[in-house]
Amino acid sequence: MQPMDVSVLSRVNDWLAAGKPFWFCTVLATWGSSPREPGSLFAAAASDDWVGSLSGGCVEDDFLSRLGANEFSAQAQIVRYGEEGGQQAISLPCGGILDVLVEKITPDENQSTHFAAYLNCLLGKDVKVREVNTATGVSRLSEVTEHTPAVSWQADASHVALRVGPARRLVIAGYSPVAEYCARYAQSLGFEVIICEHREAEQALCNIEGCRFVPDFAADYIMKSGNVHSHTAVVALTHDPRVDDLTMMEAVHTEAFYIGVMGSKRTSAKRAERLQRVGQLTDEQLSHIHMPIGLDIGSKTPAEIGLAVMADIVRAYRQPD
Repeated sequence: MQPMDVSVLSRVNDWLAAGKPFWFCTVLATWGSSPREPGSLFAAAASDDWVGSLSGGCVEDDFLSRLGANEFSAQAQIVRYGEEGGQQAISLPCGGILDVLVEKITPDENQSTHFAAYLNCLLGKDVKVREVNTATGVSRLSEVTEHTPAVSWQADASHVALRVGPARRLVIAGYSPVAEYCARYAQSLGFEVIICEHREAEQALCNIEGCRFVPDFAADYIMKSGNVHSHTAVVALTHDPRVDDLTMMEAVHTEAFYIGVMGSKRTSAKRAERLQRVGQLTDEQLSHIHMPIGLDIGSKTPAEIGLAVMADIVRAYRQPD
């Protein structure tokens, strides 16, 4: 299972390669409770050929019904869902309101280049601003500035700007029962999951559907350019110091938003001493490592520890220090 928005862009690029027109939808704004955040994607080539999500299902059902009735003919338009008395007076179960940018895409060389570059952004190869003129439907990718917001749009304007960057990624150093639960929880949360496992005995166990398995030492994988970006979490969950310590030594030199290693408080104290003595890590670098890893929920079983780890990763992502 790929992260949802990566799946959307992958399918979109397949449609473009096949010369198939489609409608590309982006959530611009939400009010109240909403299951999908601004920037989330949905695309449809027909009412029975679609990918992605805008809400819990009610918006998608209405959109596909109207698509089948040929109601979306403009090159670009903004549709509001959830506001009582509005044009799309659908009462969302969550009580929220969505503004959605709907673009009608006709395949050509420019669109193929544009959406291939968009996919590269989600895969962590670049960060851009996607600008769309809602009056003409023309879109382009431009450079990010220091203060570029995630979504820039005003209801009475014809210009939409969306910062597009990497999808969330989880790099797991070594397979273990806890790693398996972390991987499965992470998938359900929309993370791209990569398991690095160089040990032959454990490699046969790395068969979690949808996860990418890399038969390399985790530290070697992490140090390669492009494998860890600013939306990446790196966790070491083996209890093997040779794996866990070396992973931490490399991870602190990356842009990862979360770095953590499993172990008790006593084990973590010993690891911190080793990382300073052997790895020459500074106090500041050590402060970036979550050890013990995860939220303190009194977890005991592998499933509970995996839950605590992923809960802490989500907390760090949503509420950065």
